[in-house]
Amino acid sequence: MTIKVGDKVPSATFMEMKDGKPTPVSTDEIFSGKKVVFFALPGAFTPTCSAKHVPGFVTHADEIKAKGVDTIACMSVNDAFVMGAWAKDQKADGKVEMLADGNGDFTRAIGLEMDGTKFGMGKRSQRFSMLVDNGVVKQLNVEEPGAFSVSSAEHILKQI
Repeated sequence: MTIKVGDKVPSATFMEMKDGKPTPVSTDEIFSGKKVVFFALPGAFTPTCSAKHVPGFVTHADEIKAKGVDTIACMSVNDAFVMGAWAKDQKADGKVEMLADGNGDFTRAIGLEMDGTKFGMGKRSQRFSMLVDNGVVKQLNVEEPGAFSVSSAEHILKQI
């Protein structure tokens, strides 16, 4: 079943690079008592994700946070080392938290898994964004396959 507006975000643990090592971070730590813009994409260092998706959130981070958002977080079904390297490449430090859903547990729990095996990518996350307030989904924007519009920073900025 796919997560929808009004649903509580399920419990899960991501990995994030902190002080040079993978560190667990729970959904409670990310979402409890906070307003969070959370977006996900199929893969680190992939063309649309690197050229448009993450850069949009890095560019608009101050505007998003000025609207009362505590955290902007990016999630991908990659490992923490890849997400950490990508954060540096994208100059995301201090603007966007880069979270690894290495085994895809959270992605499956919210029903937004995609099958990229025909492209050699395995099971990944669909491209989406959501606004979460104290663990409850307030906005959800899921892209059609191959599209990039409703999950963008510019789109969610209008929804906050």
